[in-house]
Amino acid sequence: MTIDVRPAASFDDVRTIVGPKRPDANVCWCLSYRIPSKENQALRGPARGERVRELLAADVPPGVLAYEGHEVVGWAAVHPRPDTTFARNRKIPHLDAPDDRGVWSVWCLRVRPGHRGTGISHTLLAGAVEFARSNGARVVEGYPVDNRGAKVDLTMAFVGTRSLFEAAGFDRAAATTSVLNGFPRVLMRKVLTA
Repeated sequence: MTIDVRPAASFDDVRTIVGPKRPDANVCWCLSYRIPSKENQALRGPARGERVRELLAADVPPGVLAYEGHEVVGWAAVHPRPDTTFARNRKIPHLDAPDDRGVWSVWCLRVRPGHRGTGISHTLLAGAVEFARSNGARVVEGYPVDNRGAKVDLTMAFVGTRSLFEAAGFDRAAATTSVLNGFPRVLMRKVLTA
């Protein structure tokens, strides 16, 4: 199986991975950390999808998609940290100035049912890092759970696990005060070289 990771360009493919089954549903669409909290809370139903469509049309799309052949099988949200709520998050420490454009965040990794457990999340994370690097990132951060090998509920697994990030060459940089599904989240960083 060959997995190709590329910048998100197709709204339909993003919808396949993070969109709702019903257009009027108020699912995340991977907007919770990407746009200001007030805007995120105000958007309802189809307006959420339209906001994603706008983000996809920007110079730097809000993430990458993984494909097996022509079939979309995964999504990773990755963007400059100053354009995310992590720039102001009080539970996740800032190791650089909050407005440092050289720091990117990876906050969501999703693999379609039927494709999980095949290593796609590793390929997605590597593709997200490469996308960030190609757009000028000098550091990529992630905020996964430190589950110490315990099972993580699938609805909460979108942040990834410490072991996934370690396998991708990230180092634990700091503790956080954020907890997800009963597990502490840690700040993982990968410093990119030229």
